[in-house]
Amino acid sequence: MPATPQRRRAISRLRTGSAALAAAVGIGVTVAALPAGADTVHPDRTGHSGRTGRTVDVQLLSFNDFHGNLEPPQGSSGTVEELQADGTKKSVPAGGVEYLAQSLRTARKGHPYSVTAAAGDLVGASPLLSGLFHDEPTIEAMNQLGLDVTSVGNHEFDEGRAELTRLQNGGCHPKDGCYEDGKKFAGAGFPYLTANVTDEKTGKPLLKPYTVWRHKGVKIGFIGVTLEGTPDIVSANGVKGLKFHDEVETINKYAKVLNRQGVKAIVALIHEGGLPASTSYNYNCDSPGPGDGISGPITEIAKHVTSKVDALVTGHTHQAYACTIPDPSGRPRTVTSAASYGKLYTDTELTYDRRTHDIVRTSVKAPGAVNHVVDRTQPKAADLTSLIARWNKLAAPVAARPVGHIAADIAGRGANAPESPLGDVIADAQLEATKAADKGGAQLALMNPGGIRSDLAYPASGSEGDGVVTYGEAFTVQPFTNMMNVVDLTGAQLLTALQQQVSGPNEASPKILQVSAGLTYTLDMTKKGADRIVKDSVKLNGAALDPAKTYRVAMNEFLAGGGDGFPAFKDAKNKYVGPSDLDAFTAYLTAHSSASSPLKPPAADRVRVVK
Repeated sequence: MPATPQRRRAISRLRTGSAALAAAVGIGVTVAALPAGADTVHPDRTGHSGRTGRTVDVQLLSFNDFHGNLEPPQGSSGTVEELQADGTKKSVPAGGVEYLAQSLRTARKGHPYSVTAAAGDLVGASPLLSGLFHDEPTIEAMNQLGLDVTSVGNHEFDEGRAELTRLQNGGCHPKDGCYEDGKKFAGAGFPYLTANVTDEKTGKPLLKPYTVWRHKGVKIGFIGVTLEGTPDIVSANGVKGLKFHDEVETINKYAKVLNRQGVKAIVALIHEGGLPASTSYNYNCDSPGPGDGISGPITEIAKHVTSKVDALVTGHTHQAYACTIPDPSGRPRTVTSAASYGKLYTDTELTYDRRTHDIVRTSVKAPGAVNHVVDRTQPKAADLTSLIARWNKLAAPVAARPVGHIAADIAGRGANAPESPLGDVIADAQLEATKAADKGGAQLALMNPGGIRSDLAYPASGSEGDGVVTYGEAFTVQPFTNMMNVVDLTGAQLLTALQQQVSGPNEASPKILQVSAGLTYTLDMTKKGADRIVKDSVKLNGAALDPAKTYRVAMNEFLAGGGDGFPAFKDAKNKYVGPSDLDAFTAYLTAHSSASSPLKPPAADRVRVVK
């Protein structure tokens, strides 16, 4: 889901005094301005010499899909599932950059060779605290917690190439300016790698394709790519003038480049992922049982990425796994992902051979990788607490405004079901905002699940009180501020769109649209492809869908442009542009709830699922 030029920045005029930024923790030398292929040099974080013979243990700490979640995520979005010894599962609260920074700093102790990397989507689809300021707070936080390098993800392109370049190089926002008097945004103190993203005219990578981390004679190359299908899940304006290339071909190309430079130890940062058989972060991904292991796009990528690459750090699917997948030569190689929102980090041990300048990998022992919970019982990193407080002060006039009341948690991102209660609320809100004849005349509304970024949690996140929904919390759920479109679709086109939820590019990983009240149908997951949509079950307000009839359908502009693998919507006609999705959402919450009559979670029974 992309951001749009219409994003309201009410706080952009607010300014504070010119108090200096807290100094970033000294854990790396910036390389953002270096030319492609230049080396990264970082001081020893622990002060140890680390020279102990032919081999050296290098600690690779990694995470992915942070999405600007500086504060601990609310509801089920802020928990991880932990498998217990007796086979039961436990929900563990996790995340928050104060705890992530502390976890990483604790993990680095005793490791003279430690490098920290990420696999994209650090920003974009962010809560208000970061998103309101075009994610400058998150980049500052990443600098302070010691991130050395990251790949881009699809969300790094939400606001277009110029904004991504600004996040890398610094400078105040071209429209909103600087947020604090006397303070100019410094940019990322780490390189964003865009190996498979090139300028259509020049053919050159948008930013650095790779970088080399060096420390006391050890050198490790990092190649960063995003998924080739990024243009399918980002607005056209976000990727204008850019071309996205095959992940495997790109990584293999730059692995050869690094080898020619004498860099034999290589890690690929890939913003594409997989789906493990279990949702528990500590699941043994290499279990040999039936149905065990991992599936999804990363499996084929991992099998074909050259054996010159020694480890794959991945993301995009927001899943947790530490798997071993053989490389093309048959040697074991780790493939990892640390869920999302800073709830986990991965600790991978790489054994570096000083003589061969490569990572030691054998058929007996691959580099070990373990996911760790960023738990909230540990002390907070004080400098990150200060960062959050500073930005919260700027955001408060906008963020703290109450917009509604709820009677209990309303699950969205964390629902783990095709239809979520919060998805129903959002679709109903979009229908209500566009159903009047002079506001589009919508008869139904459809919402893509990827645009629902969080839950609405009943416990108060601040001083507002339990059950109170603030503007900041609503923004966290709907951070893109896409404009609503109402379009003409025939019944046949609408059915095709429903079928595209579970066919074509969405067959392997279905994207089930959230539907407004009145639209019902059966989803039969025992079948394959388009047949999963039971045709004669599709009804609107109890009447069977008429293939020849024209319906007025509301959806956000991202979906209307065919985003998320729904090309059927591109053929729509008679477009009407309504309010933003966020405005529709907050207006609905205000109109349908109060302190004495809070909104209850809907039943989420509009889509009948057959398993």
